[in-house]
Formats: sequence, structure tokens, C-alpha cells
Amino acid sequence: MNTLPTVLAFDVFGTVVDWHGSIASEVTRLGLQVNPDAFATAWRQGYRPAMAKVRSGALPWTKIDDLHRLILNDVLDDFNIQGLSENQIHHLNLVWHRLNPWPDTVTGLNRLKKQFTLVTLSNGNLGLLANMAKNAALPWDLILSAEVFRHYKPDPETYLGVAQIFDIEPSAVMLVAAHKDDLASAYECGLKTAFIERPLEFGAKVTRTDLHVETYINYHAKDFIDLADQLGT
Repeated sequence: MNTLPTVLAFDVFGTVVDWHGSIASEVTRLGLQVNPDAFATAWRQGYRPAMAKVRSGALPWTKIDDLHRLILNDVLDDFNIQGLSENQIHHLNLVWHRLNPWPDTVTGLNRLKKQFTLVTLSNGNLGLLANMAKNAALPWDLILSAEVFRHYKPDPETYLGVAQIFDIEPSAVMLVAAHKDDLASAYECGLKTAFIERPLEFGAKVTRTDLHVETYINYHAKDFIDLADQLGT
């Protein structure tokens, strides 16, 4: 039987909150004459390349809010969206602070909080994560971010940093995520792992093909409520 962790560290975008649906809804609300799903997908697709520039040193340390804005500028050009004021563009960029939680998120987190210490381990910056928690009623015990460690996931400093902050072994930390590359990197650093199926993360028109069980994942759950059931809380 697996020894239970003491700290659960959560990936946030896609795992805790529905970035795709939230952004598509914002695009619709603004009345932009584009396909909302395509716009959300394009914005997110710029995420990894932008972080890679920071991780490689091509860009100095740049927080996600600023990377999101750089990507957004390009996406607005690509979709030929004109006429938005600077205030409107700034407000749109901050949609990442207002992402909606999945239906099971708040109930599941509150159940898990009864037994475990809950922290974020996100590439999102601290201000973004704090605003998101306030907006979505996310009951974190501590907000941790790549900004704290000055490293973006999957750099080992992010995963091991959680254990160092709590002065515990890496195996006492479990990463909870909907992304197997994130979980594989955490596993390599000695963390426990929990995979959360989020079949709608990329929108209803995209079928995820990676929802199968993996040997390096300690817990495979449909959602946070299922994970709470498996962990006995």
C-alpha cells in the first residue's frame, strides 16, 4: 500500500480550473468576431514556447502575466482583431486571473484539505494565483508558484522546492495534475503522483487520448472527489 503524502501540490491550469471554457466564454462575452475555441487554443499554444525562452535564458525571468500579454498581442494580430482599447486588452489578459473552477473542484479540495496540506505548484505568478483563488473560492493552505523558485516547471527546482519549503522528503509531496508530462517530471524528482482526468480541458471538440493508467502514477482519478474517495478523506 502507498504511504500517504502530507502535502498535495496542485497543477492549476486545466487541473483545477477550466482555462479553455473560461477564455472561450470571455471571447464570446466581448463579442469578438472569431471562433472562441480557436482563440482559446491559440492563446494557450503560445504558453510552452514562451516559457521555453525563459528556461533557456533567451528571455530574462518573466512572469506569466507578462508572457500571456506577449502571446495575446500575437494572437490578436493573427486573428486580425482590431479596435480594442489598451484597457480592454489589459482586462482580457487578466482573464487568466478569473478562470472558472471545474464543477468538482471546490468540494473536492475542501474534502482533501481536512487531511492534507494543499498548495499550488503552478507556472502562474503569485498575484494571478491569489486573484484566482479569491474569485473561485479555492481553499489553498499556501500559494506556491514558479515565481517563488524562479524556475518554470518542469525544472526540478519547482518540484523539490515544495519539499524544501516544508522540510520534508520529496516522497511526502504528491503532485496532482491533469498532465502526464508534469507528473513524469515530478516522479523523476521523487514525488508521489496523482493524475486527474479532465476530458474537456481542450474543449468539447477535442478528444483526449491520454487518459489511460500509467505505472508511474500512484493515483488515477476521474476528478477531485474521486481522489478524495481514494485517499480516504
